Amino acid sequence: MSHFASIAGVPGDPILGLMDAYRADPNPAKLDLGVGVYKDAQGLTPIPWAVKLAEQRLVEDETSKSYIGGHGDALFCSHLSQLVLGADNPLLHQQRAAASQTPGGTGALRLAAEFVAHCLPGRGIWLSDPTWPIHESIFAAAGLRVGHYPYVGADNRLDVEAMIAALQQIPLGDVVLLHACCHNPTGFDLAPRDWKRVLEVVKARELLPLIDFAYQGFGDGLEQDAWAVRLFAAELPELLITSSCSKNFGLYRERTGALLACAANSQKLADVRSQLAALARNLWSTPPAHGAAVVATILADAELRLRWSHELDTMRQRIASLRTGLVEALRPYDLAERFAHIGVQRGMFSYTGLSPQQVQRLRDEFSVYMVGSGRANIAGVDAERLDDLALAFAQLCTRR
Repeated sequence: MSHFASIAGVPGDPILGLMDAYRADPNPAKLDLGVGVYKDAQGLTPIPWAVKLAEQRLVEDETSKSYIGGHGDALFCSHLSQLVLGADNPLLHQQRAAASQTPGGTGALRLAAEFVAHCLPGRGIWLSDPTWPIHESIFAAAGLRVGHYPYVGADNRLDVEAMIAALQQIPLGDVVLLHACCHNPTGFDLAPRDWKRVLEVVKARELLPLIDFAYQGFGDGLEQDAWAVRLFAAELPELLITSSCSKNFGLYRERTGALLACAANSQKLADVRSQLAALARNLWSTPPAHGAAVVATILADAELRLRWSHELDTMRQRIASLRTGLVEALRPYDLAERFAHIGVQRGMFSYTGLSPQQVQRLRDEFSVYMVGSGRANIAGVDAERLDDLALAFAQLCTRR
């Protein structure tokens, strides 16, 4: 008897599959705009110097490789909570908010999904349309009912009115997932006035917000990007926030993130955290230590923190420059207005507005790789080849 005879294969992850296709392409002029990692001018995903210096300290000073506990590294959790909520946030002083370390932001999302499924049974979760594809599978895998609210319309513009109208119809008490900044995959972010409108609907419908905060520092700055998160934390008694250190610390493979819970009082926070620890025990037992130790070392040291923030500023400014540079490179083809949205979007990603057919042609004819939805990782663009990319776009848009 074969135990595995009836097991069928399943399609691989489309983004990871794109990585394989890119690597196999022999064209020396190929461009990878698919995988969501930051790249420097040399096309490399660098390790920030602040991270390297912190790692050197850890090699010299680390005394144990023992487990770090169900909630992870306490110093990491404390400093990350302050980074997200603000060092002087009263919720931290009142012990109404705290972080539980997770394997990356993806782990934080899965822990949040399990928490909702086990502790808030019957609640559905609502995602933007479009959203990061993994959102769909993570919450479905936890057994949650998944719904959607409009975010970007057919004209590739942020549709706040449709979003608000849909949120007003969500069942009382359901969970709504919101992107704090640098919306993935579109790059379109809500303005402060829009966030305030969303907050009022959340209050009226008694919704539980789950704010995905994967790109702090990649939009407009560390403090600016946290504005909506801190607004909701100040105005609502209960809130869940997922945080990732993959992008802003360059710790992609170290899988470093956290789930922050905000509760009405310290006792209720303790109750919530006890449930999170129990759920995490069955998921990963205790989280990996190295990335968290690196982040804690950086955030606890004034010199390293300043160096890191400067490096993060450089990454953000490079992405912004690539956005405006691409729009300008399209101007000679009379396409600057058509693709002007690329310049106003935030973060690594852009919903370009290209069709799946055009994306396929980019790959087949120009060896430019991006996700079939038209999402491009702007951070993967080579500044020296903006004119080449603009020419490829122009040929797509003028040839049938």
